[in-house]
This record gives sequence, structure tokens and C-alpha cells, in this order.
Amino acid sequence: MAKSTRGTVTAFSPFDARADAEALRKAMKGMGTDEETILKILTSRNNAQRQEIASAFKTLFGRDLVDDLKSELTGKFETLMVSLMRPAYIFDAHALKHAIKGAGTNEKVLTEILASRTPAEVRNIKQVYLQEYEANLEDKITGETSGHFQRLLVVLLQANRDPDGRVDEGLVEQDAQVLFRAGELKWGTDEEKFITILGTRSVSHLRRVFDKYMTISGFQIEETIDRETSGDLEKLLLAVVKCIRSVPAYFAETLYYSMKGAGTDDDTLIRVMVSRSEIDLLDIRQEFRKNFAKSLHHVIQKDTSGDYRKALLLLCGGDDD
Repeated sequence: MAKSTRGTVTAFSPFDARADAEALRKAMKGMGTDEETILKILTSRNNAQRQEIASAFKTLFGRDLVDDLKSELTGKFETLMVSLMRPAYIFDAHALKHAIKGAGTNEKVLTEILASRTPAEVRNIKQVYLQEYEANLEDKITGETSGHFQRLLVVLLQANRDPDGRVDEGLVEQDAQVLFRAGELKWGTDEEKFITILGTRSVSHLRRVFDKYMTISGFQIEETIDRETSGDLEKLLLAVVKCIRSVPAYFAETLYYSMKGAGTDDDTLIRVMVSRSEIDLLDIRQEFRKNFAKSLHHVIQKDTSGDYRKALLLLCGGDDD
């Protein structure tokens, strides 16, 4: 996982893995379960500390903490607590494995993870996938996807985006013109040009390309993608563009739409809250407030309930209203 201090969850101090393990055992022993204790401990320790607690739990009681959580808890609250216990290094690989498992592929998860992770993170995901599941992630993904959507996923999986450096204005102009000619100026769309440029150029270069594109065409690049492409490819291209502009803004929008309208996409809500809690959730909260005129805390409060809500609000870590 990227080391960053913009998370809402940090190392708890003073930390005592044995004391936490004992408190959790007590919370689940005998009749009834003390959910409050469970959620307070697990949301206030970072992932590395949770792994130490699991290890102490096994040492002291000969029991598997995750198995106990699964047998004592139910529903979305169980899913959230079990997700918090998943070792950080395996989190993305596990999400991708489940996105391509069984009937139907969850394109939303493939899009979210591969558009938003850094090249170093993607390389790590591929390595962990191979170690944990003895399978090649790229093979698995190409087996379950097709067309230009598949091509762009494969490009992103190569994790060979140019590193940020000095931006060559001549190349900026050239890329912007190529995209303009491949989309707005063409009968039909040359998707390959979009895939290559958006999938391989550096972040700082592409930010300049988007500005130049606006100057040349009079459109935001997102408007062109919206008009010129469709389906899973459109969603992936838009996710890549949004993440180039701002990863926290992309996740703020992802969280907003997971709770907007009737019903909640709890899988997305849990995945984003857990995976970003130690990376950039503070920045995501800021973007959320700026772009949707209400706080993330407020929307979670309104949209969820019970222990599930309590735990999510503790992960959220504060109200920006």
C-alpha cells in the first residue's frame, strides 16, 4: 500500500495487541456479541496492528479471529469488519479475484482499481496475485473481458506509464491534436489512440494535454469520451481521466454515487472506505465537501444504519459540514 499520511486511520498508541485480542474474545464469547467493542477496536487500529491482534488472538486462544468475526457477525457489518482485517497488501488482489470469479465479471471493480492505482501499486498487485492465487492476473482478466475495454485494461496492467518529469510542450500539442482527430474530427472513433495516450503518458503530461485539448476543440476531454465511446470502455476511459486529474476527487465521486438515489452500493462503499482509510481519505473528504456541497459524514449518516453506520463514521473520522 502507498505510504501516506492523508488517511483517517493511523497507528494507535499505546497499542497492546494482547489486550485487544482479549477484549475481542470477551466481546464474542458466550451468549450475544458486543459489537460496539469490536467496531471501536478494529476501526481505530491500522491494518498492521490488526494483523498483530489476529496473531495474538491465535496465540492466546487457538482461534482464528476472522473466522470468529464471520460466525458472530452478519450482513454488511460483517463484510466491513472482515474487510478491515484483510492484510493491506492483499486487499486489491483479493477484490480483483472476486471481480473475475464465477459467472459474470464485475467491470466496476476492474475499472476502479486499475484506473486509480499507481504503476508501483499495479506491479505489486500482479505479484501478490501470482503468489496468493498461483495465477496470472493479466491472463485471468483477458479471459473475462473483450474489445477495446480489454485492450486498455492490458495497457494499464503493464504498469509502464511514463514517470513524471519535464513536460514537452511540443508533445502536449501533438497528443491533443491526435486525440481531437481520433474523436471529434473523425467519422467513427479511433479508440486505439485514446487507449495509448491515456494509458501510457505521464500524469503531468496528460494534465497539460487536457488543457490543450480544451483550447483546440472547445470541449473537455470527458465530453468527447462521453460522445465518442460507450459501455465499459467509456467508463474506464473516464475513470482514467478523472484519476489523472485527481485521485481523491475520483473517489469522492465514486462514494457519492455509491450512496445516491435508491439503495446503496455497499460493496463499493466498503471497498473505498477500507482501501483509502490509510492513504487519502482526508483528501477524499475535502473533495466530497467541495464537489457535492455536503460532507461525506453527513451522507453516510443519512444512508446507512446500525453498527455498520457507526463503524463507517469512525472510519470517516470527522464531519466537514
